[in-house]
Formats: sequence, C-alpha cells, structure tokens
Amino acid sequence: MSDVFKQLSETLKERKNADPSSSYVSSLYAKGLDTILKKIGEESAETIIAAKGGVREEIIYETADLWFHSMVMLVDQGIEPQEILDELERRFDLSGLEEKASRTK
Repeated sequence: MSDVFKQLSETLKERKNADPSSSYVSSLYAKGLDTILKKIGEESAETIIAAKGGVREEIIYETADLWFHSMVMLVDQGIEPQEILDELERRFDLSGLEEKASRTK
C-alpha cells in the first residue's frame, strides 16, 4: 500500500475519536456518515467540473479532495485502504466486461 494512504489512514483513525473542535476531520466524524457522504458528493461534483474545465492543476486538487474524503468514509466504515487496493489488483485479471458480468450474478 502507498505510504501516503497508510499514513493518511492512521491519521484519520486517530482523529476519529478526537475532540470535534480539535480538527476538521474529527468534526466530520462527529457529524456522522450523512455529512461525510454529502462531502464526498460535493467533492465528486467539483472533480467533474474540474475535469470538464480541463485545467490539470484543478483536476489534481479536486481529485485529492475526493480521495481524502473517500478515505474519511472508509475509516468511518472500518475499511482499510488496502482492501480497496486488493480489489483493484484482483480486477487486473478480469476484463471490464467479465468484471461487470460477475456483479450481476
């Protein structure tokens, strides 16, 4: 797993139980899953808009925000980033069509 994902995951876990007034992430966890998911939706829309605009730096910035908030959600749900990376690795051996077909079974 990327050291950045590992470090970020550990930091997010620490912030999950911290005082909500002490950090932005702690306040997200205190507000609950709906707030975290709304933030992912917002960041997703901003990523789409950035991609449509075609400005490389904006795409990178907004995608980083999207990934960050997705990581917040994963930690909230007790999912390790490695589990996502493992799933992506598993898919290397499948064609996109085979993978989609396997989901409907």
